[in-house]
Amino acid sequence: MQDKPIFVVSDSTGETAERVVRAALLQFPQHRVRVRLFTRVRDREAVAEVLEKAREQGAMVVFTLVRLDLREDFHQVAHELGVEAVDVIGSLIHKVGTFLEAAPLNVPSAQMPLSEEYFRRVEAIEFAVKSDDGKEPRNLRRADLVLTGVSRTSKTPLSTYLAGRGLKVANVPLVLGVEPPPELYEVAPHKVVALTIATDSLREIRQKRLEQLGMPPEANYGLRDHVRAELDFAHKIFKAHPEWMVIEVTGRAIEETATIILEAFKDRDERRFVAAPPA
Repeated sequence: MQDKPIFVVSDSTGETAERVVRAALLQFPQHRVRVRLFTRVRDREAVAEVLEKAREQGAMVVFTLVRLDLREDFHQVAHELGVEAVDVIGSLIHKVGTFLEAAPLNVPSAQMPLSEEYFRRVEAIEFAVKSDDGKEPRNLRRADLVLTGVSRTSKTPLSTYLAGRGLKVANVPLVLGVEPPPELYEVAPHKVVALTIATDSLREIRQKRLEQLGMPPEANYGLRDHVRAELDFAHKIFKAHPEWMVIEVTGRAIEETATIILEAFKDRDERRFVAAPPA
């Protein structure tokens, strides 16, 4: 079956629309789709060019354009060419404007001044890189969140994803027979998230990793008994720290695990706010 094309068109980086498209595609696992990104589309000529390509290739187009005149041009040209087009953000901007009784700026985010939020996220990503895989244990006390678990429980990609949301995240690997750094136990318990996974799922992931590295499948790293022993070692540590949040990541996407963590943080902060005495 030939891959069907979906074009993602944006006047900025296209990150928002691409995430929406890929989230929607998760509901169609049996279908092969090629997602192609077109960024910084900011005039009628660029709109016409990308829509002509979409017509030639029989592509569906998902777009995020914040300028009203450009959105109108897009709809018009798409209609003329008979291209299926979905406006991800236009109707939302209109609804929000109506709700707030205010006019939108209609300025692409890439053209807007860099915000404090932007710099906070950059700092968080730099922190995650420096604090990955147990590096710089002294950074643990500065972290908003510390992830821990055995190898291949998604600590690094999860750290990176959460850093993109502005959290300073460190992660500490748990290695069979090796005591974790003492700094891990000095972190406030509500900041520690312990990741665990089913034995057979972890074994399968590790076997694939060994194959990628060109290593023999009978290496301890991928043997079931060794994997089980590692998980037992990790669970013993988790049980000794009952205030840590433990998350089962078997079969979960990074985004799903991140959502669980973010919601837990949100609930905790809301409880602290409610419990705080009035000023």
